[in-house]
Amino acid sequence: MPNPLRRKKTFVVGDIHGCLDQLKALMAQLSLRRNDELLFIGDYIDRGPDSKGVVDYVLELRKSRPGKVTCLMGNHEWMLLNHLDGSDPVSWLQNGGAATRASYGGEDQIPYAHLEFFHSLSPLHRTEEYLFVHAGIRPGVPLEAQSTEDMLWIRREFYLYPGRFDPPVVFGHTPLREVLIQEDRIGIDTGCVFGGKLTCLVLPGREVIQVKGIKTNRGADPET
Repeated sequence: MPNPLRRKKTFVVGDIHGCLDQLKALMAQLSLRRNDELLFIGDYIDRGPDSKGVVDYVLELRKSRPGKVTCLMGNHEWMLLNHLDGSDPVSWLQNGGAATRASYGGEDQIPYAHLEFFHSLSPLHRTEEYLFVHAGIRPGVPLEAQSTEDMLWIRREFYLYPGRFDPPVVFGHTPLREVLIQEDRIGIDTGCVFGGKLTCLVLPGREVIQVKGIKTNRGADPET
């Protein structure tokens, strides 16, 4: 019999990068209950085989769990939007965008609901206990002064920072062989599309749930 006193949990999913089968397999392992929160850390698209399918799936999850699914922006969604508005027509295609374009049948075939989704994504989410952001934050800069570029792109200056972050920061973006769990920072991009794993972090207990990723002809440095 379910425990009615069980504390609400937050399930945080790392960088998916078009790996729909792995996302479905991971979701099948999560014991989500009605009041639990589901949070995606960004990078739904690019490099993997089915970016369109991933976005369709996430949209269905959001529809089926109204108010309980939070979707953050990743640097790959940012590059896509910059490609579409013409402000940077090159970076997206150089960093896995061709796979996304193929999954849609062309960038001009991206459904309006998907474009709305990309534009709706937030660069950060904060709770009483944690800060969630795709890449990290600039040390020493107040949260309200953080730049979107840093929150989507920062790497070593953040995760190698010798000081402490308060509240603890949960982030993706930087592919790691294993989940980085420190008192004040938790990195959950474990390189699913590079042959690693797709990871879900379960809070507050910091439990880790994973499925095996895929190997692709990545065609780009995983640093992006």
